Amino acid sequence: MRQPLRPRQAAVRSAVRPDPRPMMRQMLWGGLVGLAVLAGASMAKAQEGEGEIISTYGYSFFGELNYPADFQHLDYVNPDAPRGGEIAISADGTFDSMNPYSRKGRAASLSSIPFESLLIGVSDAEEVYYGLLAESLEYPEDKSWVIFNMRPEAKFSDGSPVTAHDVVFSHNLMMEQSLQSYREAVGKRVLGAEVIDDYTVKFTFAPDIPRRSLIDQVGGQPVFSKKWYEETGARLDESRMETGLGSGPYMLESYDINRRVVYKRRDDYWGDHLPINQGRNNFDRIRVEYFADSNAAMEGFKAGAYTFRQENSSRSWATAYDFPNLNDGYVVKEELPNGNVPAAAGFVFNLDKEKLQDIRVREAIGLAYNFEWTNKQVQFGLFQQRTSFWENSPVAAKGLPEGNELALLEKYADVLPEGIQTSEPVMPHTSGDSQLDRRNLRKASRLLEDAGWVAGDDGMRRKDGQVLSLEIIEDSPTFDRIVLPFIENLKALGIDATYNRIDPAQFTNRRRDRDYDMIYTAYGMYEHPSTGLMQQFGSADAAYSLFNPAGLADPGVDALIDEIVAATTLDEIEPATRALDRVFRAKRFLIPTWYNDVYWVAYYDMYGHPDELPRFDLGYLDFWWYDAEKAEKLKDAGVLR
Repeated sequence: MRQPLRPRQAAVRSAVRPDPRPMMRQMLWGGLVGLAVLAGASMAKAQEGEGEIISTYGYSFFGELNYPADFQHLDYVNPDAPRGGEIAISADGTFDSMNPYSRKGRAASLSSIPFESLLIGVSDAEEVYYGLLAESLEYPEDKSWVIFNMRPEAKFSDGSPVTAHDVVFSHNLMMEQSLQSYREAVGKRVLGAEVIDDYTVKFTFAPDIPRRSLIDQVGGQPVFSKKWYEETGARLDESRMETGLGSGPYMLESYDINRRVVYKRRDDYWGDHLPINQGRNNFDRIRVEYFADSNAAMEGFKAGAYTFRQENSSRSWATAYDFPNLNDGYVVKEELPNGNVPAAAGFVFNLDKEKLQDIRVREAIGLAYNFEWTNKQVQFGLFQQRTSFWENSPVAAKGLPEGNELALLEKYADVLPEGIQTSEPVMPHTSGDSQLDRRNLRKASRLLEDAGWVAGDDGMRRKDGQVLSLEIIEDSPTFDRIVLPFIENLKALGIDATYNRIDPAQFTNRRRDRDYDMIYTAYGMYEHPSTGLMQQFGSADAAYSLFNPAGLADPGVDALIDEIVAATTLDEIEPATRALDRVFRAKRFLIPTWYNDVYWVAYYDMYGHPDELPRFDLGYLDFWWYDAEKAEKLKDAGVLR
């Protein structure tokens, strides 16, 4: 699978919540995806038809590895970073489970932290992976299988060895009890896993399918303890407060339901000596403090209840950082560069609802959202308008299609929007300085009338006797000031629009069940996407995928996703991605909102970070560190206990 395979992302909206990626990418199952030919690989003859056998220490699909076999540490870390101390962050809402791999319950923040995988990604390159639990891997040129040679020194937190038996058990457990969309997608691609010996495991892949997202998919699966599951009788698909046995550098220390979770660094972590881990895992403890909502969390930060905050509210960033600890220099407020493709955030239509299946209705509703007014009046002018699903990247569709992009659009013309081959990509509408843009209101009215929704004497739009209603659900008060003006504009259009802010647990359940008309959420996008697109936008998984909040199911989209997955070079994948971006925008299943190309962070002045951060990760829980001398000064000043 590709990047979206992250257990709790269905409930995470990365454009408005702290980016989930910073917590050590090996912790995010199925997020390690991307294949290919590697630098420094040695080769030997394989069986007939398989080509050369590639034996290597890492894996990359579209280019060479960015580190040699004898690298000592990652370029973006401080290998001499001190270890110790605590970093404390916040989470909103509640939790009632420590199992992030189940659809049941609401898992605690960072609850996947104990688990590692065979391969681990890096933050200064996309789709480049190195051995973690595996010290090397080998596979034929045709990538029909892969063998991982595991590190015999790897141990679970109870001291028991991590073996090939655990890897095969974990794969089978995921295929039996994990999310349905994961099982369906992986089952079509991975035929099975087998133990060669205690420290050698082989995965075999289905024939006649694209070779991307195979090796790194199985290399990115979490590895659980077979012994623990057999002794406890636990299931992967249950809600439980036991984390399970992991091999990672951190393990659960304590929890207080709905108040806090604390993870501690293992003194006996087996992987401290690895080059891939130098300068990382620096905090003795990671504490997560829970608050009822973002407003309460902000007040908690001011009072020193936690020590690091990644801000997601423009209002807070512009107005809330005026308090004694910051003004006295005890808190650092800074903007740090973010080189990731911005999440495709916005108001998503539930296409399962018949009333929203008419594109004219969706376009009309979209015209009621006023980005310019919202950004200026509500968001302090801090955001930029998002136009593309691959905003601020080389694969965003621009101008008229040409070359290979045009060829693909012509190839699938019979299942794509009419005229897309000869048109520039759909762009967000522009609006005036007033909250309600009369020009857009008139255009939206015409669209609704054409779709059969006619305004009656009471101003409400009806079709076949039914009022056109629209409910937007949300669980964060931060969105009140964004959504309420939108609701007012929709009502002016004659739509019975309501905004229903519900508690986090109810929000999670309704989102899982796709029980909404519209929701604000975000699709995690990557410059070189792969099979995860099937979960986010594909027809096969549309009925049940937690990663497809729109329920999008479209043959033209499926065809272009297939082209992307089958691509073996950048010259193939980039035009296919541009074509898909063009189609997504034409389908109008999402009203695009905003994006930000920097991280907004504030923290008590006792942490350090490298001068130059890697392009794809803020890394505050990964390669930042604790400065004991600075922390002592804060304590002496009475700022922190």
